Amino acid sequence: MTPIQWTYLIFSIVIVLALVFDLGLFSKKNTKTTLRTALWQSIFWVGLAVMFFGFMWFEDGAETAINFMSAYLMEKSLSMDNIFVFILIFSFFKIKEEHYSRVLLIGILMALVFRAIFISVGVVLIARFHWILYLFGAFLLYTGYKMFTAKADDEFKPEENVAYRFMNKYLRVTHEEAHGKFVVRKNNKVYLTTLSVVVVMLAVTDIIFALDSIPAVFAISQQPVVVYTSNIFAVLGLRSLFFLLRGAVDKFDYLPQGIAIVLIYIGLKMLADYFIHIPVYVSLLVIVLCLGGSIWYSLRHQKK
Repeated sequence: MTPIQWTYLIFSIVIVLALVFDLGLFSKKNTKTTLRTALWQSIFWVGLAVMFFGFMWFEDGAETAINFMSAYLMEKSLSMDNIFVFILIFSFFKIKEEHYSRVLLIGILMALVFRAIFISVGVVLIARFHWILYLFGAFLLYTGYKMFTAKADDEFKPEENVAYRFMNKYLRVTHEEAHGKFVVRKNNKVYLTTLSVVVVMLAVTDIIFALDSIPAVFAISQQPVVVYTSNIFAVLGLRSLFFLLRGAVDKFDYLPQGIAIVLIYIGLKMLADYFIHIPVYVSLLVIVLCLGGSIWYSLRHQKK
């Protein structure tokens, strides 16, 4: 087997075992996830990503490993926006806290399937039409600028979400208390419950954010192994990150600006790649400094 094939094999085994361990020990039906449990879950998933980084360094070389860590940090930082929107969705639908974990798990697993499809299409397109990378670069510049200049009152409105409006218009949906069920039967007809609506909205929200994050990862590396593994590690750790940061996410006021600077840098790097090659460790350093600096600045300078 080639080093890349070994990497895919080890990655698949690690993810399956990690999901079994996570679901078996940390996740129980209809129970609230405590801050302590969320902390251990976050340490668990981040630790796995770091160990996999070490394995890739040994098996695939330093450049591939650094690309993986850069892409992982990029995905992890962009997931902060997901968490803020997830909080708004749960609040809008008044979902009970004991249902959070199960709803998040199903929504995130659905999002992983869609991300895998997006990444596969992206790999094929880039292999056949390399100039698409320059479109990605221009798109990241635009996205970074919009994020940097976004106003505080431009908030997500769940009732305007396309998935919510579509399901309410074309599917049978009931907003009555369903006691944790995703479907109920009324008058010999099957109805989707509010929990089902929220699951779909979480998956659709992640897809929308993936339109930014996946081009950013392709800008860091076009190796399918890097793009797939970094996305899956970052998204699977999203549930624990939600419970860990849901009470503090609004304290990172300037994190979007830090992420925006990273997106602009990556977009410029992609557009300039034909003329100049920037070493992978420089990109990793820029990502760490921008994200760490924006979090540090947010904690010291709270917006009024």
